[in-house]
Amino acid sequence: MAAATLVEIKQTVARPERTRMETVVAYLLRNPNLTAGVILLLVLLLICLIGPFLVNVDHARATSVLPDQAPSRAFPLGTDDQGRDLAAVLVAGLPLTLRIGFVAGGVGLSVGILLGVLAGYRRGVLDVIVKMVVDTLLTVPGLLVLIIIADSIKGVISINSMALIVASLAWMQPTRTIRSQVLTLRERAYIQLARLNGVSTRAIIVREVLPNLLPYIAASFVGAVASAVLATIGLEALGLGPQDAPDIGMTIYWAITFNALLRGLWWWWLTPIVAVMVLFIGLFLVSSGLDEIANPRLRRAA
Repeated sequence: MAAATLVEIKQTVARPERTRMETVVAYLLRNPNLTAGVILLLVLLLICLIGPFLVNVDHARATSVLPDQAPSRAFPLGTDDQGRDLAAVLVAGLPLTLRIGFVAGGVGLSVGILLGVLAGYRRGVLDVIVKMVVDTLLTVPGLLVLIIIADSIKGVISINSMALIVASLAWMQPTRTIRSQVLTLRERAYIQLARLNGVSTRAIIVREVLPNLLPYIAASFVGAVASAVLATIGLEALGLGPQDAPDIGMTIYWAITFNALLRGLWWWWLTPIVAVMVLFIGLFLVSSGLDEIANPRLRRAA
């Protein structure tokens, strides 16, 4: 028994430490949701990066090719009623949709981090005001507010203005989530010890609070991007997006407007729907995988 224990100790001592890359690979293999989500998002990213070398993106403009062509060797995804190659529309429009989602999600999350950290750590009047505003606005139908805002500037809307419109309501959920996490972090022993040692509030937030919030921030960012993309596609499917942009939401809008489903042009609406499904499944799986990092209960279960 003693000999076996000695052998195990020697093996443990002799075992080389894992490199950071090996640790990341091992974690991805243990977390299939995160792995599958990253793969799906990488596929979409490759379409954005490699697609322009394989497809003529100029064919994403109206009247550039023959209209209403079924998928063929010349047009792998077919063409729509406006004479646009749907493969070119996918390659040109997917980066626009992702840009709106990432810009809106990034802006919303940045505001959420600022308000959530300050309100949760400082408490007092600021916390009461932030909590009251967030709780009130979360009861308002967000899509209805976005429709009113987008419709009021219809005709002059662009990709960047669409991102800002969606970002105007993308900060509330991250604010509530991050504030609740900061409320628990500020009562931890190491935070109390740093405060007693005279460390400034700014230093505590930067050195102690924010590093411990990184898993929650990452999960919140993925959720904010998914919500922003969903809101963007919803607005554009109603015709409230940039009319000349070949992004995913406007492709769905034109397919609805010209009755693609009733006319049997299945390839017209199938292409954007599949792209949206892959995008949201990838974001959901990544969010689920990151939630395991942020949630101690899920981490222990895994």
